[in-house]
Amino acid sequence: CWIGNIQSLFMKIRIFFLLLVSLWLMSANASAQEARLTDSTTVLRKSSGHSPNRAANMSAIIPGLGQAYNKKYWKMPIIYGGAAALIYSYSWNNRQYQKYLGAYKLDSDTSSATNSEYQGIYSVNNLITLKDYYRRNRDLSVIGMVVLYAANVVDAYVDGHFYDFDISDDLSMKVNPYIVPDRNVYGYQSGTITGVSLTLNFKR
Repeated sequence: CWIGNIQSLFMKIRIFFLLLVSLWLMSANASAQEARLTDSTTVLRKSSGHSPNRAANMSAIIPGLGQAYNKKYWKMPIIYGGAAALIYSYSWNNRQYQKYLGAYKLDSDTSSATNSEYQGIYSVNNLITLKDYYRRNRDLSVIGMVVLYAANVVDAYVDGHFYDFDISDDLSMKVNPYIVPDRNVYGYQSGTITGVSLTLNFKR
């Protein structure tokens, strides 16, 4: 049973990393397209030399370093606090798992001379339930650490893209009505469609 749980855990981690690699490939392709679409008359972003890829790589090497590069210092305590909590959770649950696993091995053998400290307190079935419970929590802690690490990299990359955008009070928004003709399948106008267009202007 525990072998199947471990195989299932590794399968989930492998699928997660495949999704992460796919995101990396998509981001690299988007960066290449952005570089090719540079227009001499229209500038969509200030050229400050700030690189989203560098931010992601820095967070991949040292979690939180990309957030510092993006000047999002307030995110660093969240990352390290979450990592500390998950590491503590892994350590605690692993100790409990090893303790109840050892007790199960002692109480489930045929020798009456090898009894655990839980003999008479927990039955063998209780020990199985306890060790499986803490093993599952330990494995979830590992998955949580992987997810936190990946989220740290993705967050640094996304923030790197928004680094040069102005999110101050200089932002402006325009709401305008629009009316377009509604044509049927034969191309004849059968009425009109009304709606509202929303335009956001990012001043940089």
